Amino acid sequence: MTKQLHDNICEEHLFSSIFNKYSKDLHDFLYYKFGDRLNPKDKVQEAFVKLWQNCAKVRPDKAKSFVFTTANNLMLNEVAHQKVVLKHQQAKPKMHTNENPEFLMQEQEYNDKLQRALSNLTEPQRVAFLMNRIEGKRFKEIAELLDISTKAVEKRIYGALDKLRKEIKEL
Repeated sequence: MTKQLHDNICEEHLFSSIFNKYSKDLHDFLYYKFGDRLNPKDKVQEAFVKLWQNCAKVRPDKAKSFVFTTANNLMLNEVAHQKVVLKHQQAKPKMHTNENPEFLMQEQEYNDKLQRALSNLTEPQRVAFLMNRIEGKRFKEIAELLDISTKAVEKRIYGALDKLRKEIKEL
């Protein structure tokens, strides 16, 4: 049994010699097993980067096994990822709705009525109403922004709601 000279591969010259010794064989192994589509050169580089990151844990006699196993796992992960990508590419987005044309027409008519009713509000009512309902601001925030009392904001919003109810009759 021979005695090992090194217990890890963190020395640059030792790591370089391992890289030079195994990188071509590793590339060929990955190329023959998986083909060129999954970038075997990149996976070889990644495997040796992982070897360098774990150099203190890997003995020189286990380096070949480490890089081959790591590179193979990287390629298997890439294959799995490509399967997921392919599955999502094949899934067709839904190009239809369950809403019938009559519903869509009614929705458009209602939206038109709402827009007309909003345009018929006074400007102070419309501003307060839209700040509350669209922007989600509270009465107190609106009062601070418009420099009026909260009671005035309440009156404007409730007045707007009353006018909208009368004009649309569907709220």
